[in-house]
Amino acid sequence: MQLNMAVSLRLKQLLEQNNMTQYMLYKRSGVPKSTINNMINCSYDSLKLRVIHEICQGFNISIEDFFHSPLFNENNLEP
Repeated sequence: MQLNMAVSLRLKQLLEQNNMTQYMLYKRSGVPKSTINNMINCSYDSLKLRVIHEICQGFNISIEDFFHSPLFNENNLEP
């Protein structure tokens, strides 16, 4: 799978685990709703680590926690 799809799936997982909506994440993280929506819909070419960091703050997790998922296993990602 492509990296942007892995990020999208992880974001969806975290939203569900935290019983949050995209709007709630926007309010907690400060990341624009359009950016969150683009991440979920894989509608972006690249994403800055700063945005992932802000998203993590909204979930109250570390960047390490965000990427600690089988979705980001090198064997699962396309080169």
